[in-house]
Amino acid sequence: MADPTGFMKHGRKTPTMRPVPVRILDWNEVYEPFPEGELTTQASRCMDCGIPFCNSGCPLGNLIPDFNDLVYRGDWEAASERLHATNNFPEFTGRLCPAPCEGSCVLGIHEPPVTIKQVEIEIVEKAFEQGWITPLPPKVLTGKSVAVIGSGPAGLAVAQQLTRAGHAVTVYERADRIGGLLRYGIPEFKMEKKFIDRRLEQMEAEGTQFRTGVNVGVDVTTDELQRDYDAVVLAAGATQWRDLPIPGRDSAGIYQAMEFLPPSNAVQLGDLDEHPFSAEGKDVIIIGGGDTGADCLGTALRHGASSIHQFEIMPEPPGERGAGNPWPTWPLVLRTPSAHLEAIEIEGGDVREYAINTLEFNADSSGNVESLSTVRVQSEIVDGRPTFVPIEGSEQTFPAQMVLLAMGFTGPEKSPLLDGFGVELTDRGNVDRDLEYATNVDGVFVCGDMGRGQSLIVWAIAEGRACASAVDSALMGIDSALPAPVTPTDMPLR
Repeated sequence: MADPTGFMKHGRKTPTMRPVPVRILDWNEVYEPFPEGELTTQASRCMDCGIPFCNSGCPLGNLIPDFNDLVYRGDWEAASERLHATNNFPEFTGRLCPAPCEGSCVLGIHEPPVTIKQVEIEIVEKAFEQGWITPLPPKVLTGKSVAVIGSGPAGLAVAQQLTRAGHAVTVYERADRIGGLLRYGIPEFKMEKKFIDRRLEQMEAEGTQFRTGVNVGVDVTTDELQRDYDAVVLAAGATQWRDLPIPGRDSAGIYQAMEFLPPSNAVQLGDLDEHPFSAEGKDVIIIGGGDTGADCLGTALRHGASSIHQFEIMPEPPGERGAGNPWPTWPLVLRTPSAHLEAIEIEGGDVREYAINTLEFNADSSGNVESLSTVRVQSEIVDGRPTFVPIEGSEQTFPAQMVLLAMGFTGPEKSPLLDGFGVELTDRGNVDRDLEYATNVDGVFVCGDMGRGQSLIVWAIAEGRACASAVDSALMGIDSALPAPVTPTDMPLR
């Protein structure tokens, strides 16, 4: 490393957030620009640690010490080349990934880890600014064609890799715009959609074709795709949302997160004048304590909700690693994202309610939800299985004219797409595949959440890259030169 003692001289710093009263009035990203000189200092904290566990902590195998060192030395173009050698879309992961690499940083054993995500973002943004990121069309075409179904991070990664290998790739997306959950699930304040559009321009210039508004299995049959393409890659994600079938579920005013979030993005895109069911002036309850719930929180705040609570059935995480959660595993600790910091300032305290279970949705005389009946719970082992046991006397009622269900996803939707191809499913409902990402149907492959189950964006990109290598090998009959960072047997870090 250029400065092997940098971690001894400098503490960890991250970008400053824009003031809450300002940023909730718009949908722009929440962070202020990070000075280049400060970033160089942060890159210098990367230790000469011998074994860089951050490389293996990242599903993509990003060469993190390499690009940190290059940034410290001021060789930004080489840093960009090193970063893109393993990651097609660092502008996505740098903004949205929870950074398992930082959780496995050697410095993180006893000090705050290196700000890997911020270095990643600054590298790719400088590379675009300087014009170093250009289309990389194939030098030779193979004559083979591939259909990719789904345009989220897995679909885009597999499409870009296969296009660069010389195959004719067409991406099918049922929505009206490319991007999947990146486009319609992630709010603008976490990632502005101009960053997707910028990368799509590169992919189109390389030769990737995009077809939007096409519901495969309905608008085009699976037989047609198998007839017209040499291979098909399923990358449509795990979009079957988890429901909460309790009394009162049919009351008006109860929405799934993915019914609530996309219209807000459509408004920002100019496709809608206003949200069809805004949270403005309402008491909002969000059920589900993960990232999607936080996205709903930040969106409801910007709508002007009267009050907000976010429910989580699990107990509050600890402030630091427990004995059963040692480094370099993913740290299961309390995190407070930007939306919660906004809520703390606006609401005067943390809006998260832990270890709470919703028993019933209560409706008014018109059938609209007006409150939730809840009970506090504690985790116990019953008959050998962890169970949430109600705490007697802890019953409570919360007012709510809007309820948002953000409890995650159970796998790919049961649809004409899966029925048409006839692919086999696992016990968990995901599309089954072998070690080469191949399904039971000849010429049909699967990657990302559709095969893995709900996971992280970084895993989706890693699987897309690995699946592209497998497809290329199958089409050409020789070992692919494309990198294969992970196999389907690799387990997510959380």
